[in-house]
Order: sequence, then C-alpha cells, then structure tokens
Amino acid sequence: MRPFARQLRRAVYATSALSILAFTPAAFAQEEGARADAGDEEIIVTARRRDERLIDVPVAITAYSGEALEKAGAIDITEIGQTTPNTTLEVSRGSNSTLTAFIRGVGQQDPVSGFEQGVGLYLDDVYLNRPQAAVLDIYDVERIEILRGPQGTLYGRNTIGGAVKYVTAPLPQDFSLKIKGTLGTYKQADLIVTASTPIGDLLRIGGSVARLSRGGFGDNLTTGLENYNKDVWAGRGTVEFGGYGEPVLIRISGDYSKDKSDPRGGHRLIPSLATNAPVLDDVYDSRGGLVDPKQSIEAYGLAMNVTAELSDTVTLRSISAWRKDKSATPIDFDALPAVDVDVPGFYFNEQVSQEFQLLYEGDKLKGLLGFYYLDATADTLFDVRIFNTFAGLTAFTEADVDTKTAAVFGDFTYDFTDQFSLSLGGRYTWDKREASILRQNYLGGGSPVFGGAGVPFGTPGTDFEGSRKFNKFTPRASLTFKPTPDHTLYASYSQGFKGGGFDPRGVGANAPDLDGNGTRSDAEIAAFLSFRPEKVESYELGYKGSLFDGGLNVAIAGFYADYTDVQIPGSVACTVGGLPSFCGIVSNAGKATFKGLEFEGRARLGEDLAAAGDRLTLSTALGYIDAQYKRFVTNIAGVPTDVADFRRVQNTPKWTASGTLAYSAPIGEGDISFGTTLSYRSKTNQFEIPNPYIDQKGFALWDASLVYTAPEGRWSLGVFGKNLTDKHYKTSGYTFIGVNPVTGVPILGANGLPTSALGTEGTLTAFYGNPRQVFVTGTVKF
Repeated sequence: MRPFARQLRRAVYATSALSILAFTPAAFAQEEGARADAGDEEIIVTARRRDERLIDVPVAITAYSGEALEKAGAIDITEIGQTTPNTTLEVSRGSNSTLTAFIRGVGQQDPVSGFEQGVGLYLDDVYLNRPQAAVLDIYDVERIEILRGPQGTLYGRNTIGGAVKYVTAPLPQDFSLKIKGTLGTYKQADLIVTASTPIGDLLRIGGSVARLSRGGFGDNLTTGLENYNKDVWAGRGTVEFGGYGEPVLIRISGDYSKDKSDPRGGHRLIPSLATNAPVLDDVYDSRGGLVDPKQSIEAYGLAMNVTAELSDTVTLRSISAWRKDKSATPIDFDALPAVDVDVPGFYFNEQVSQEFQLLYEGDKLKGLLGFYYLDATADTLFDVRIFNTFAGLTAFTEADVDTKTAAVFGDFTYDFTDQFSLSLGGRYTWDKREASILRQNYLGGGSPVFGGAGVPFGTPGTDFEGSRKFNKFTPRASLTFKPTPDHTLYASYSQGFKGGGFDPRGVGANAPDLDGNGTRSDAEIAAFLSFRPEKVESYELGYKGSLFDGGLNVAIAGFYADYTDVQIPGSVACTVGGLPSFCGIVSNAGKATFKGLEFEGRARLGEDLAAAGDRLTLSTALGYIDAQYKRFVTNIAGVPTDVADFRRVQNTPKWTASGTLAYSAPIGEGDISFGTTLSYRSKTNQFEIPNPYIDQKGFALWDASLVYTAPEGRWSLGVFGKNLTDKHYKTSGYTFIGVNPVTGVPILGANGLPTSALGTEGTLTAFYGNPRQVFVTGTVKF
C-alpha cells in the first residue's frame, strides 16, 4: 500500500481540483471547498516541500486557493498581506512593481543591489533573487502560501522572516478555454485569456495572456502624466508531459511581463522650503519634474520542473530556472519641478538556479535530501541630482554585485507512534558576494549614463572591487503531538541567516584611516563598505484543530525570536570631497527580540438559514508582535552610541487583524456568494527612526464582493469593492530632513517646518495605498 501523502497527491492529479484552504479569512470565507463535508484531507500544502495536510504541518502557514482569490477579487500579491497575521506586503516607494515584504518584523525595503531580501519569494518553487518585478499580478494561480518564521532549512536563501510561495495552476487533461474581463473605476480594463489542450495522452500545452490597465489615481501636475496608473502586458506558457497518475511529470514553463506604467510620484508632506510650493490637496497628485529615463519594467524567465517517482517510496525532483529583469525608472525624491533630489535609475538582474530533491515517503520515516545552486548578478546604476545646491551637482553610482550560492539540505520526520513525531533538518550554505562599486561626482548636469552633460569632478568617491564569503549551518527541529487526527500540537526551533555584502552607496573616500598612516588601504575601504550576515533564532509553540465536526477550525501560534547583527540599510546627507552628497550608512547595528501571537479561525455560524443549502461563516485572523531593538549602535560625531530606546522596527505594526463574514446560497443549479472583510493595522513606522510626518497611524480597510456562479461554473459575474471607505493611508516614503542624531526628533526651522538635510527644498514625501475601487468581473469557461 502506498503512503498516504503519495495516494493523496495522485488523487489530486486525477481530479485536477486541488483545494488549498487555510485558517484565513480569504480562503475560508470565499472558497466553496471550505465546507465541512470537504474534510481536512483536502487541505494540502507544500510548506515542507512535500504534500501534507495543513493541519499536520508544524509551521505557521496561511494558504489561499486560486478560487478563493478569484472570488475575493484579489488583484495582486500585496492584497493577501491584509488578511495574513504579522505580514506586510506592499509596493515599494517610487515603484510600480518592486515588492517590499516583512514577516514577523523581518524584511527589507531597499531595492538596490547589495541588499538582500528578508522574505523569500518563490514562483513555482523558483526563488526570485531580487524584488524588482516581484509584485505579481494574480491570474492563472493555483494557490499562494505564506510561511511565517525562518525557513532557512528547506528554502534557504534569505528566508529568515518567512517565505511567499506563488504556485501557478497545472494544465487540465481536457481542452479548456477561459476568458475573464474586468471593468471598473479609474478606467480599469483587464482581459485575461487562458487556454490549454492535450496532444495525445501524455502531452499538454497551454498558456495565459493578460492585459491589465487602469488610469491614474492622480496626476503629475508638472509632466502631465498619470500618477498611480497601470499599463501591463503579461503572459505565461506551459508544456507538460506525463503526470495524472504517470510516474514522471515534466513541466516546462515561461513567463513574460512588460510594465509601461507612468512613474509613481510621491506626495509632499510639507511645503517646499525654498520655493514655498504648498502641499497639494490630493494625496495621489505629484509635482516631480524628472522624466528620464522613460519608465519601463520588463521581466521574463524559463523554468523546468521534473518529478520522477523512482519507486513507491522514492521520488526525484529537479527544478531548473533562468530569470532576467530590467527596470528603468525616474524617481523624484523631492516631488517638485526643481532638480533638488532627483534620482534616475537602472536595475539589471539575472539569475540561473538549479535544485535537486530526493524525497522518501515510508510508513514511519518521511523527508528529503537536496542540493541548491544559484548564480546571480544585480547591477544598479543611478544619479543623485541636487542641481539646486551646487552648479548642477550629480553623484553617480554604479554598483555591480554578483552572488554565487550553493547549499545542501535535509529534513526528515519520524513517526514514533500515530500521535508522536519528531522532525529534524539542517542546511549548510556557502555564499560568495563579489562587488564592483564606482561613485563619481559630476558638475554641470547629470552623468552620461543617463544622457546628462555633466563633466567628472575630482577623483571617484569610491572605486572598489572586493569579495566576501559567508558560510552558515541553519538547523530546524520540531516535536508534534496529535491526540486525534483532527488536532495537532507542536513545538519547533529554527534558525535563519541572511548573507552579508557591500553597501553600494557607501563612500570609500570617507572610510576611517584605522592604522593612522595617512592613507586608506583596500582592506580599510572593504571593512568600511561591507557588513556581516544577520541571524535569527526562533522558537514556536502552536496548535491546529478542527472542532465540532468541522464547524470550527483554528490555528494558534506563539513565537519568540532573537535577531542579531541586524543589517540596517540607510542613506543620509553627507559630504564627499567637500561637496554635499548622498551616502549609504549600512551597518550591523542592531540586536532585536520579537515575541508574539497569531490566531486564525473559521466558524460556521449557520446553515439552511434562509434557503436550503445556504451557509453563513465568520473567519478571523489576529496577529500581535512585540518587536523591540535591544541594541542599535550608530556613529554620532565619531562616537559609537546605542540609541535602541529611540528606534523602532520598521514596517511591523504591533497589531494586525481581519474579519470576514461570508454568506453563500444555491440559486437554481448555480450559487451566489457574498463576502465582506474588515482589516486593521495599528501604527506603522516606515523607518527605524520614528517620523511623525511619514509614519502611518492605525487604520482599517473595508472590502466586499458579490459573485454569482452559473451551473458547473460555466460562467460567473462578480461585483467587487476595495477600500470602500476611501481611506488614505501611507505605505512608504522618502525623508531627508534634519533630526536629532540620538532621538530622531525632527529639527524645526524658524518657519516651524523641518529643516533640510539634503538639497534646498526639503525632502519629506509619502506614497499611498490604493483609494476606493469598484469593478465588475465576468468569466466564461468553455
């Protein structure tokens, strides 16, 4: 008799209807398969790189099925952060498609090369090494999983906060054609066409083409361009061989996206200090004058996933991938026509990866052994133009950072009895970073890289090449007790680490002369520009259960984590060669502790209330985290100073909560479903230094949906409302104002406004989440 998980996986392929649910509002409130009679056996996740019932996995995980996301009207991957405890997923500042992700206090919002993510993003098990083009639109998706806490053993690279897994839908065995169209406010007009067909008994081909467009929420009053608009073409193609009960499945897939949206301009929070331009009335309007280079983001990749069942107990997997993306973007920090702090930028990223997994599924022992390799390049080029300050001054930076990573890993679970099991795992990682960094001042205009007419001034502030190696073993262990098949208690310990590197904005000319010989050696410059890996040790206790014959499902987790050698990327106004400039100040400044609780649940409130077969459910999610710096050392006037009492963990609200009330009822042979969600986030600090202007106070968002689905799902029609109260809330921003170096309190001038730390106008700019949107979506299946 085959092991249970293998039988389950084959049943899933046979039905072509894998139902992925979780203790989360979006899934439980919207997913038809969430009914009690579906049973826990259909709640399958791959958090441990093998198919398992969600209730059995000793990991804090939230999963969203493709059907749940579609019925909720989810637009892109950032939306699931609203209903996932202790999770922040947002579009990065000054960007349309770069992702900022934080889970349980760990993350990273600086997108330039040299800085690594703290939350790993996976597209069909392929790790995306850079955050550019990572705000994935939701279409043709089977499920999305959010894994919270360090995942370094099985997922490795830069998953010290957690991991986000985006899994596209497999191709069906029969011919399929689906057309989905959306019309909405702000001239939203989306069209997605998905088709597939078998060729013989073993071969299938298919793909999706998506046209996603929307007008701006505001305007750039200087350039005339729309602000916060969307102009995206995207597509995916897949070829599958085998599967559906065959011992071998070969899946070759490719994806492409082209984002031609206008630049996203920020909203100034204070009047300009030099030209007295007032604060605009509409937070979605901007006045930035930078238009070069023309905004464009292009991303594409190929992947081949091979699964071969070598025997009833042994399976071999291979995951091969190549990805590339390139971005050109003009970022006007000061959001004014003046060339005060204007930053045109290029990002060029490429990666090749290979992973092998050998899985074993016996009666008592289950697990895998694996090998992973990544070869990636990340090149960032940008000007910092502060023409208003000094004769067209530009600080140009080119930072090329190459990464080579190899790892071996294993994770096994042994069932001592039907009730007790022990899981042990570990990963050893070899990480090598090579950097080439050039910083050069130009006068009289921008650098030639961006078509400027400036001429080089003085010697380069940085002209550096160097490399560092970082090796680390990260273990994981968990003990599980199942008093019955419907209840799981677990205790786990895990470690994670994020490799060190080099600050691409650091200025070698400002490196200290440590030996006092009057010159700065290569070693002194390397020490000044580099930073060490950061590490997390996490302890977790959890319970997952299904009670009252499936009428109540809950997941509870409590965690504690020690976060050491915290990398604090940042940039400040500085002086280079006697001229004002823009400098990186990255250091391993911090030690922090995180402790918190997470609760997710779904309760069936009633059935057959107004009509036979109807159902009313309430789903909730609650996250609490006490995130505190215990040490935060910064250099003040040449003296290392611990300012932990005045620093906060960024992008980590203390409270996150959501509740979804959902009602579904049959209408003839079809059905209608209604859902409404209220989500809340408490005060959020955008940076480690609290800022009363740019930090976001606690706020709530209200969404609702009404969807009719025809018999056998042949067609559907839905009406969706997002942020129905039209709440304006900040998601990110830029700040270059004078502050007290210890407390971070802004230094005010005689006019009562903050003083400028870089440029003459004062940079204090915010970006906002989407306003109220209402749209109608129709879907037809053939």
